Amino acid sequence: MKQTVALKQNHEFRRLYNKGKSAVSPYFVIYCRRTGRPVNRLGITTGVKLGNAVKRNRARRRIRELYRTHEGDLLTGYDIVIVARTRAIYGQYGELRHSFRQQAKKLGLFAPKGDRPL
Repeated sequence: MKQTVALKQNHEFRRLYNKGKSAVSPYFVIYCRRTGRPVNRLGITTGVKLGNAVKRNRARRRIRELYRTHEGDLLTGYDIVIVARTRAIYGQYGELRHSFRQQAKKLGLFAPKGDRPL
C-alpha cells in the first residue's frame, strides 16, 4: 500500500465515527473524511462479535487486500475506517469486491478516470 499509512489513534477513529461520512453494506461499514494530507490513512476494525482471533484476522486480511487492489483508483487525502461485519469472513470475495466498489463510489472515494495516479 504505497499511498496509505495506518490510522492507529483511538481519538482519530472516534472523530471519523462522529464527523465522517459513512456507507453501509452487509459486509462492512466504511467511514471516510477528507483531510487534505498527501496520503490516505486506513484503519480496519474487527469486533469480538466476529469470532476468535483467527476469524478476526481473516476479515482484516480480506479487507486489506480489497483496499490494496483498489488503492490506485482512490483519491488521496482521506482518512478511511472500515468496520468488518460477520459476512466479511464467509462471503464470496467477488461479492466483497463489488460491495467495496459500490460503497466507495457512494462516498465519492474514486478518482475520475482521467485523474487516476499511475
